[in-house]
Amino acid sequence: MDAFEDLLAEAAAVPVEGWDFSWFDGRATEARPSWGYARMIGERMAGVHAALDIQTGGGEVLATVPQPPSVLVAVEAWRPNVAVAARNLRPLGASVVEAGDLLPFRDAVFDLVVSRHPVRTRWDELARVLRPGGTLLSQQIGSGTNRELSEAMLGPLPPPEPQHVERLAAAAGLTVVDLRAERLRVEFFDVAAVAHFLRKVVWTVPGFTIDRFRPQLRAVHDRIVREGAFVSYSRRVLVEAVKPA
Repeated sequence: MDAFEDLLAEAAAVPVEGWDFSWFDGRATEARPSWGYARMIGERMAGVHAALDIQTGGGEVLATVPQPPSVLVAVEAWRPNVAVAARNLRPLGASVVEAGDLLPFRDAVFDLVVSRHPVRTRWDELARVLRPGGTLLSQQIGSGTNRELSEAMLGPLPPPEPQHVERLAAAAGLTVVDLRAERLRVEFFDVAAVAHFLRKVVWTVPGFTIDRFRPQLRAVHDRIVREGAFVSYSRRVLVEAVKPA
């Protein structure tokens, strides 16, 4: 077995549950947005009574909150992640609920709703569960994120569609008070990191499997050997909105 096959076998063996990216240490890097999302949610949660985290993954980001509110709930749709989140969030006293886009909560019950990298944002549902005067804070995946990696697997893609964050939030009855966007450098230093990333972050290349995309992975491997890294760019959008009192 050559180095390429060894790396793919390694990538195939890594579990994909949760959003712990420590496996990538030394194998890939991604610049972080300047606003510091984890710090921001920690600051806001210290001043509220009830908070909700949407699409928490394995709860890895929420678990960093230093002073949780009295009522803290996390929602996750993918069942393997629910158990991971429950374990990670137990020290905070958080409840973890398995649910998708439709939230199983009454209207106007949370002072703060947060969401990091939601696959899809149901603005109407987030607004519904917020109390008047409550805040939504979300770090969104920007349109065209990691397009370079997607095109390495799929070939040329049409231009990304604009997200219209302010319009969608306003349609749900929310007022955007902060909106920022950044383009961030991502580097993969071996093809195992590429393959594992694509297995884990499934929206980058829908339907990705190692066997199905082996020729494209071989081309990426050869490029990394030749150039030292495969470079892509993520896009991140920070949105903070309030529900009018």
